[in-house]
Amino acid sequence: MNTRLRYGMALLVFLALQLVAHAQKLHTITVKTPEDLKRFFRYTDDRIPFISAHRGGARPGFPENCIATFENTLKHTHAILEVDPRLTKDSVIVLMHDATLDRTTNGTGKVSDYTWAELQQLKLKDTEGKVTEHRIPTLDEVIRWAKGKTILILDKKSVPPELTAKKIREHNAEAWTMVMAYSYEEARQYHSWNRDIVMEVFIPTRERLEEFSQCGVPFENVVAFIAHRLPEDKSLYKAIHDKGVMCIVGSSRVYDKQYVQGARDVYAIMLSEGVDIIEADLAIEAGEAIRHLVPGKSAKKKYFKAR
Repeated sequence: MNTRLRYGMALLVFLALQLVAHAQKLHTITVKTPEDLKRFFRYTDDRIPFISAHRGGARPGFPENCIATFENTLKHTHAILEVDPRLTKDSVIVLMHDATLDRTTNGTGKVSDYTWAELQQLKLKDTEGKVTEHRIPTLDEVIRWAKGKTILILDKKSVPPELTAKKIREHNAEAWTMVMAYSYEEARQYHSWNRDIVMEVFIPTRERLEEFSQCGVPFENVVAFIAHRLPEDKSLYKAIHDKGVMCIVGSSRVYDKQYVQGARDVYAIMLSEGVDIIEADLAIEAGEAIRHLVPGKSAKKKYFKAR
């Protein structure tokens, strides 16, 4: 074998190894303390837009609410992860969006009718209904996995808020685990139990923003979910930003479908209107579509890593 050929083969091997190494990198969002988390979510003019992966970013081969899916999402884009805790018959908290098993597993019936040991025997289905080798994770597993990688948003399913707050404290996970508060009274409860908990609250109008401002929860503990459509009142973004709060709009019900139908600029349009975080089913596609809109300089770059 001549020298040129050996060099060429060595170069190909090196490039292949580089591609593999790059593919294995996770795009992490790393915060170290609860105060750091509050600073991360504080709105600033140099904010970095990013994705909230709805149910973790499920797609063919990767079921929703599954650790393998979370890792696949983070291999492609920076994202926080919205997940769905539910209680089993023996009070173990697992991740499962539906109250029943039929759509997302090869089991049937209610999640609450099964013990954790019984649920371990089931396998998860992907977005096309195909049974995979992946299994239902517990919330404990997911919280431990997420540390140093991303931020979890715990939706409210069958787990009482006080139990959710207890679980976060049990893991000392206030720096990388937040909750959805479905009412302002619930937000007050979470804050009374743990002043370090950051929460996603629903603020769809300026009137509701004013109402929330009277509830006693500091805006530094809040990310505002506006709606699953862009609001007609465009001044809402500025009103929320003036409180130092970031805005989330969901794309899963409308804008993800528009993207699939060919509207490739739909996510950029969302950001141009004032959205800071896009909650998407198509987390990888949305992340790629907004990558060019990340500012070259930002004080928040320190939170976004690839490793």
